[in-house]
Amino acid sequence: MADSSDLWIGSAYLFLQSTSEKIVLPSLYGSSHQKSSVFKALKLALADSTGSLHGVDMLKVHCSEPHLIIQLKFCMRENCRKFLRSYRAGLFQESLQNHLQVTLSMTAVPVQVELKAGSEQLDHMLNEEERCLECIYKEKPDRLRDEEIAELEESFRSLTCRQESNNTTPSNNCDSLNSSSLSYCSEGSSLPPGATFVFQEQQFANRTLTPDDHQKFAKLVSKKWKQVGRSLQKNCRALRDPVIDNLAHEYDREGLYEQAYQLLLKFIQSEGKRATLQRLIAALEENSLITLAEELLGLHPSENDTS
Repeated sequence: MADSSDLWIGSAYLFLQSTSEKIVLPSLYGSSHQKSSVFKALKLALADSTGSLHGVDMLKVHCSEPHLIIQLKFCMRENCRKFLRSYRAGLFQESLQNHLQVTLSMTAVPVQVELKAGSEQLDHMLNEEERCLECIYKEKPDRLRDEEIAELEESFRSLTCRQESNNTTPSNNCDSLNSSSLSYCSEGSSLPPGATFVFQEQQFANRTLTPDDHQKFAKLVSKKWKQVGRSLQKNCRALRDPVIDNLAHEYDREGLYEQAYQLLLKFIQSEGKRATLQRLIAALEENSLITLAEELLGLHPSENDTS
């Protein structure tokens, strides 16, 4: 495998199928009214998985009922690694379902996902990350980006630029947008310029919570998610009792990760741009979760990168 990340190029096919008989993804994508909505959901979910709108490219979307098949192109090994970890943890699938639900204005869009590289079914070897990377690296893209995808990309870019121009803090570079600015800051407003807070005698820029913050919190907070929720509920009506206990009961079978994830999701959805890093860090401090706070602030990111 090539060592230089700027020379690392690989390809894979993502197979999507709705598990609902009422939802046929190829038909939705084939509709002139819904195509851009499906594309936007795909784009944002892929961005969530890599942390960047440019982490992975879509070259073509094939409609082959019941599947929607997306040819992916990775240009950096680290981006591919991030996608694989998100896919393996079920975070990509969850993100895609959430974005489809929003863009298609449906109550729920359950989706089943499969990942292939050549003749290899990667879902069977996801715990062997290096092997998956090798399979994807061996499959070089066999085509340029489809004209239809290029048009959808341009429309998506124009939309995000218009949304950014409506923000209180203007931006001159629409390429710098990431999915969190669209899905996590839906009110179209940013925090006041220069907003900061202090943690352990250091000053940090305050910002709205991102998908990466969300995933790290759910992964690392463990059994103390309820305590953090009760700290957040002081200024968040959506988390008032008995909401937290209901979340614990409803997602008991899914485990601690899902319970914590749903807690912070409810906080983010109810608070919008007010769901800030400062508020979460304060709740973590209150419950002596200093290591998790440091992780969210990037004070020791290397510990998780090797997991």
